[in-house]
Parts: sequence; C-alpha cells; structure tokens
Amino acid sequence: LHTHSIFSDGSFTPEQLAHTAASIGLSALALTDHDTIDGLSCFLRACENYGVRGVPGVEISLEVPDGSMHLLGYFIDHQHPALNQHLDKLKAGRDYRNRKILEQVNALGMPLTMEEVAAYAGGDNVGRLHFALALVERGYARTKDEAFERYLGKGKPGYAERARLTPAQGVGIIRQAGGLAVLAHPFTLHLGKQALDTLVGELAAAGLQGIEVLYPQHNPKMIKQYSALAQRYNLVITGGTDFHGAPMPDIKLGTGFGDLHVPDSVLEELDARRAA
Repeated sequence: LHTHSIFSDGSFTPEQLAHTAASIGLSALALTDHDTIDGLSCFLRACENYGVRGVPGVEISLEVPDGSMHLLGYFIDHQHPALNQHLDKLKAGRDYRNRKILEQVNALGMPLTMEEVAAYAGGDNVGRLHFALALVERGYARTKDEAFERYLGKGKPGYAERARLTPAQGVGIIRQAGGLAVLAHPFTLHLGKQALDTLVGELAAAGLQGIEVLYPQHNPKMIKQYSALAQRYNLVITGGTDFHGAPMPDIKLGTGFGDLHVPDSVLEELDARRAA
C-alpha cells in the first residue's frame, strides 16, 4: 500500500507496477507518488487489466519544525478540484526549489542542466533524488547517498527549501477529496516517544485515520510503539514497502527487505473506515 512510479521518484511505470504486483500474487496495490496524482488514471486501468485491486493514493509532503513529514492519502478522488489545486501549488513550489538547487550546484563548480536532471525523472516531477543521480553520473559524487550527505541534504550547500502544507492542512485536503489520511513511516520524524504521541494525538483530532506501522525499516520495538499509538487514538494500522524500484534496489515490492507482510486485513480495515 505504498509505492512510487516514474511520476515521482520511482523507476517503474504505473503499468509495470500493476504487472509486477499481479506476477507475484499481490491482491491489492496502492500508488502513492509524492505530491502528484498524474499516474493514477493509467495505474487504475492497468490494475483492472491485471486483476489486481488498485487503490488510488498520494503521498503529500508536509512542513514540520525540524524537517518534513509525509502523509499518505488512500482512496482519494483524484479528479477532485481542490486536491488538484493544492497539488498544483506544491508543484509550482517544487519547480522553484529545483531552479534554486540548480543555481547552487552550478555555483559550487558542478555544472548541470535541468535537462540532464529531468532525464532521470522520466517525467516533469523532478526531485532531489534526480539531482543526486545526475551528480553521480557526472562524477561529482560516488553514490546518491554521498550526493545528499555532501550537497543536497538539509543544511548542505546545494539544499533549497520548498513550500509545503502544514500537517493539519494535509489531513484536511485528503479528507476533502474523500480519502483516508495515514501518517507515513513515523520513524523518519526522529521524534521522542512523548513528542510523537502528542503529534499523533493532534493529527487524530484533525482527522487522521491511520498510521503506517508495517514498514521495512521499522524494528519490533518501533512496531510495538506505533501499534500502541494506533490503539490509543483509534487509528488503522497500515503498512507498505515504499517501493521505488532502482533508486532503492534492496526494497522489493510486496516484501520490503524480504520479511514484510501486509495482510489483507489492513485493506479491510481501511474499507471499513471508508464505509463508516
């Protein structure tokens, strides 16, 4: 229930995702590209063709004091005017950020063109990952991780901020578009136990309906903590691999590092929330 395509920072087309899901026996698949729903129409058609239940989704980037938060939206109406308007604003902010990154990278003596960077995106949804891949190709970094550590990570000389929504705004937009709002991979927030509890409580009051507990990088201690939060705030426990394809080759569709299992009951719980 958490995948990315070439419409954001993945390497698979939506059709390839659906085909792969069918070939490995998955019963359902969600496409949750970053801040875009451009791939959903072809994704849903492909899922229907391959006999896999397709879940229309999105992963929205949100602004928090010490970094960023990601919010998954499931079963969204991807033709909803307000949702599209907000995503268009995010895209405009991302385009401005990309121009700033390009200027800063060039100023560091590492000439790149936007055409080079965009070639890695497979579309017009360019992100920092694509800058990292271009830097590696040019020999300015050995790996994409090094590119982030030296140039593109927060506080580094090539980093540039971009406009994001607040967490409450993100929840509201997903709900407005008929979707279910789920907090993605909470471990990436790097919050202490009490701070995360407070945040989840605030989001639940704003309309959050789930928390991504089953995730490749979540260890047993994290799973126990996040499951307790879900129970405390009456949230659905969800899960997904965050599959990107080539950018994260160790993460496999459906199983993550090989031992992740997201049962059908997760989707059944989400369906129950939709019907409530």
